[in-house]
Amino acid sequence: MDKKDHSSPLNFIQQIITADIEAGKNQGQIITRFPPEPNGFLHIGHAKSICINFGLANQYGGKTYLRFDDTNPSKESKEYTDSIIDSVKWLGFGWENRLRHASDYFDQLYEFAVQLIKRNKAYVCSLKPEEIKAQRGTLKEPGVNSPYRDRSVTENLELFEEMKLGKHENGAHVLRVKIDMASPNINMRDPVIYRILKVSHHRTGDKWCIYPLYDFTHCLSDAIEGITHSLCSLEFADHRPLYDWVLDNTDSPCHPQQIEFSRLALHYTVTSKRKLNELVDTGLVNGWDDPRMPTLMGMRRRGYTPSAIREFCDRIGVTKKENYIEMSALETCVREDLDQKSPRVMAVLQPLKVIIENFPDKDEEMDAPFHPYNDIFGSRKLPFTKELYIEQDDFMEDPPKKFFRLKPGGEVRLRYGYIIKCEAVIRDPQTGEIVTLKCSYDPETRSGTGTSIKKVKGTIHWVSASHAIDAEVRLYDRLFTVANPTGNKEGKDFKEFLNPESMKILKNCKLEKSLIEAKSEEPFQFERQGYFCVDRNDSKPDHLIFNRTVTLRDSWAKIEKANRQQKK
Repeated sequence: MDKKDHSSPLNFIQQIITADIEAGKNQGQIITRFPPEPNGFLHIGHAKSICINFGLANQYGGKTYLRFDDTNPSKESKEYTDSIIDSVKWLGFGWENRLRHASDYFDQLYEFAVQLIKRNKAYVCSLKPEEIKAQRGTLKEPGVNSPYRDRSVTENLELFEEMKLGKHENGAHVLRVKIDMASPNINMRDPVIYRILKVSHHRTGDKWCIYPLYDFTHCLSDAIEGITHSLCSLEFADHRPLYDWVLDNTDSPCHPQQIEFSRLALHYTVTSKRKLNELVDTGLVNGWDDPRMPTLMGMRRRGYTPSAIREFCDRIGVTKKENYIEMSALETCVREDLDQKSPRVMAVLQPLKVIIENFPDKDEEMDAPFHPYNDIFGSRKLPFTKELYIEQDDFMEDPPKKFFRLKPGGEVRLRYGYIIKCEAVIRDPQTGEIVTLKCSYDPETRSGTGTSIKKVKGTIHWVSASHAIDAEVRLYDRLFTVANPTGNKEGKDFKEFLNPESMKILKNCKLEKSLIEAKSEEPFQFERQGYFCVDRNDSKPDHLIFNRTVTLRDSWAKIEKANRQQKK
């Protein structure tokens, strides 16, 4: 990826890094890391952290580690690890030979823990988890010292060794650091740094039956890797004193600087792992890669592009203030990106047959560019035939004023083709539904000839009936009907705000024949419809399935404006 332009104003993290470089701190090196726990799939919130960590290192000629904080084997798996690697690569970032796991450091972490015990900075506590929690205190009340706090160094070393050897059962003991049970920061009230967990690890197998906790592992992993700037979201700000304490009280190789930034909170979705799990487990969405999900794998399947997501993360900026970002900001980035790289094609999603009675029984080819202002895409030949399909919505039998599409006795231009006139309407005798329009065409009105003096106000798209390919089209929209489904004042469950129109499946759509060779994730603009791509999971050569990535215009703008006016 190209380095960022330095001409734009520096955010607060860039200001810190620039000052550090100018002061000669860390020998001028910039080393960051992206440290996901492999217990789930990445979502749009993670994309911000990925872009910040990899992007800043790239900007300043530094390095980034991809590190898996795999210290909780009961919730982690290789499936998550593989998915995370794939998602980070898809976003456009690489790490060369700097892929690491916290489990790589288990031996070192154990020795750091022993070090703390020997310095009388850690002790084995035999209280039950619920007792530790009860004695922790509150924001207003100090905690209570554990009765095991004054165990001797010798006893602590023996017990910790026994824990390592599997001589005690889950929950029998934990290792806690000895800080201050009266600290105003609850995280500093003798936090647990090791627990017994007799669970096989997906990388280390059964070698370990004790595992370090995040706050102990994370800072030391950073130090082992030589991280200079440990960038994380704001919820870890209260953990920074503990981060620093562990590094200050061990012989860590270096002392990285933790810097916090605001999380990405996006309207019309949820990113809570618990809530996303709930949607998947209850079948309200079709898995973690459902195109309506805010997961990166879901967005990828829907047709969102890595460059659009990176641009979005860049535009929202890096701040210390928590705030919600409009979904329209992300959709705008997607539209702008797809506009540049999407060939234009014609697709009729809800077909209505048109028979041009005075058109000869032959195929005529129409020249049509794939892109209105980018010649690199080239052009194609569209077969124009006696029988065509148009959109049902492009015809009204009793239209309102300013309806400039097709109506009885009315005329409309077929894009790249001729002007046609509706002469008659054919209905299904049983249902009464309109099934066919009988039309005539004016042979002097072919597009691009410059010979026609006839003008009409409406232009619609079409496909040839005999050359069209059949496809299924899935129209995706926002997952929720309200901007903040978890923050409603009525206390309603967030699932009550699920958008029933978030997915519409259209069968028997008619697409122009050039799409027969469409490949997975290849973007297209269906003219007058929106941006689409081939579904990377379900689509087959004999059953094409296209997903709508985003509409051509922000159809939610009016809805949001009306909601704002209602609240006034």
